[in-house]
Amino acid sequence: MKKCYALKALGALFLLVMAQKASAQQDVGGLFVGGPADATKLVNAYFDPLYKGLGLGLTDGWSNTAKSKGFLKFDVRISASAAFVPQSARSYDVNTLGLSNIKPAPGASSIGPTAFGDDHEGGKMQIYTSNGIPTNKFFNLPQGVGFHVVPSSQIQATLGLPKNIDVTLRAMPKIKLGSDLGSLSMIGFGAKVELLPLFIGSTEKLVPVDIAIAGGFTQYKYHLPLNINNTANSDQRIDAIFNGVNFDAIISKKIVFFTPFASIGYQTSNTNLKALGTYKFEDGGNNATYVDPISVKQTDIDGIRGSLGFQLKFGFFKFYGSYTQAKYSMVNAGFGFGIGK
Repeated sequence: MKKCYALKALGALFLLVMAQKASAQQDVGGLFVGGPADATKLVNAYFDPLYKGLGLGLTDGWSNTAKSKGFLKFDVRISASAAFVPQSARSYDVNTLGLSNIKPAPGASSIGPTAFGDDHEGGKMQIYTSNGIPTNKFFNLPQGVGFHVVPSSQIQATLGLPKNIDVTLRAMPKIKLGSDLGSLSMIGFGAKVELLPLFIGSTEKLVPVDIAIAGGFTQYKYHLPLNINNTANSDQRIDAIFNGVNFDAIISKKIVFFTPFASIGYQTSNTNLKALGTYKFEDGGNNATYVDPISVKQTDIDGIRGSLGFQLKFGFFKFYGSYTQAKYSMVNAGFGFGIGK
């Protein structure tokens, strides 16, 4: 039972952006205006820091030491990451999005907060017809959550293999976060190879540090039922898949129970998000019905990152912490337990 609560807590942390002061359904539904093309652009602009923050979190927290585990030795760890959203990513300007049927209302601001922007509504928007004629229909850009950190979580187990190789499995079974927050699952695979034993065998201490290369793949799947101006059998829902891949070179040095490390690597992540089902849009001032209207498929993170961190080991228990500089800066912290070095 405690494990179930822990998984739900980590899942809720991952999707804290969706909770806000209302439900995730209402937040997402507020962007379904102006037709599918405009709605897709608004969804992308609003959730851009979520895509990037999760992309960083997907590739984070794999290892805090270059030392590989002994054959059949293992550990289990739970950690959480926080990606800090810069000022430039906390708002967006609808005038730069190339919208067809949506413009700021006369005298209104064109600026709206992103999902991790300030906790207030954005500018008042007016819907136009396809001929550029303003209608009497208005809406406000949705508010942000009021804090500027994108959370994510990692749950993983690592097993030592021969030849100084570690393999790691990340997994979280599908958990329901609540009727308004949907469900979430996670899967991932990683491996690490300690390099020096390949060249100097068992002759330790010739080089006073440990060096390794590592890589990993992590995937989150998210499902959110929707009810936006719903009709019978409309089957409205959001299905999203977030993928992250990373490769790193790691160097560390064990000092009694304290092991500092540094790493440099490459990371990439992508988002595949779809709004499925049947929806009614205010498209150009008219009611129009669309099936599966929104599809977002894009690369969010693609570049170099550097990390500094540590591991503390007290008997069976370990504590971890790290700082990463990448597209967004990020911190990671967690704990674990295991058997053997």
